[in-house]
Amino acid sequence: MSGLIALFDDVAAIAKVAAASIDDVIGQAAKAGSKAAGAVIDDAAVSPKYVQGFAAHRELPIIWKITKGSLRNKLLYLLPAGLALSAFAPGAISPLLMLGGAYLCFEGAEKVAYVLGLSHGHAEFPGQKTTLEDPARLEEQKAAGAIKTDFILSAEIMTIALAAIPTSNFWMEAATLAAVAVMITVVVYGAVAVIVKMDDLGLAMANRGRLAISRAMGRGLVRAMPGFLKTLTVIGTAAMLWVGGSIIIHGMQELGLNEPGHLIHDLAAKVGHLVPAQFQGVTEWFTKAAMDGVFGLILGLALIPVGEKLVTPLWRKLFQRDAKANNGH
Repeated sequence: MSGLIALFDDVAAIAKVAAASIDDVIGQAAKAGSKAAGAVIDDAAVSPKYVQGFAAHRELPIIWKITKGSLRNKLLYLLPAGLALSAFAPGAISPLLMLGGAYLCFEGAEKVAYVLGLSHGHAEFPGQKTTLEDPARLEEQKAAGAIKTDFILSAEIMTIALAAIPTSNFWMEAATLAAVAVMITVVVYGAVAVIVKMDDLGLAMANRGRLAISRAMGRGLVRAMPGFLKTLTVIGTAAMLWVGGSIIIHGMQELGLNEPGHLIHDLAAKVGHLVPAQFQGVTEWFTKAAMDGVFGLILGLALIPVGEKLVTPLWRKLFQRDAKANNGH
């Protein structure tokens, strides 16, 4: 009997350790995922466009295809690559992180420049086929394009998360990174599914609502969605510039270039001292985030010629080649 009790004690102890490990994984995943806020918000802001023009009953199946592709990107490709980097080339994480930060700055600045008429952004380009007679093939092409875009954003998210995970054993890092991948994918594409169906919900309320107030709410929801999507895009762009700029500045400090980081920190502290003590912390944070974003915008504007003359043409050639192969198939 005493042996059985001892066995139960051992099982209880193991269960406590396992529960604590799970709590650690979830906690670290949440913290690491929050560091990738800019890419996450941009992912949620960009994805709804891939279901525009399709029948309402095909929107959720397309989003599910993209969700599965996003999980495949993160878990089958990026997770092993990230763990290999952490194990065999940890010194490469910071440069890759800076490269991802530079890309975020470029993407954010390109959107700003497009609004100002200084760049054509991601507008249609010569030779791009914009219509397909077969709706099923068009759906597959849109989903494939979304998954390709997701791969870039997922690479940024996973790299940022990897850098934010505290040094630990292999399995803890693997579990935390996998949790980040699943949590962020569920949050992003769950939000996308809600966003793209809100107008349908509004139409249903407006047309079939039993009460006048529910019909009015439905009409208001339909009218509000275009403005909401534009607001989400603005927030996503600002977050990209903020996160990208802060990544670059932090990376520069690791390379010994401390002046930009120190200057921003000192200016934020001075601004913080202009407000009452209870608001100093919040004011300093927002001031620093704004200056990181301005730095990211300046860097991104400088990178636009490189992106438009080199990176974007290469990406479009790859996209066209894959599209031709799919059409031929």
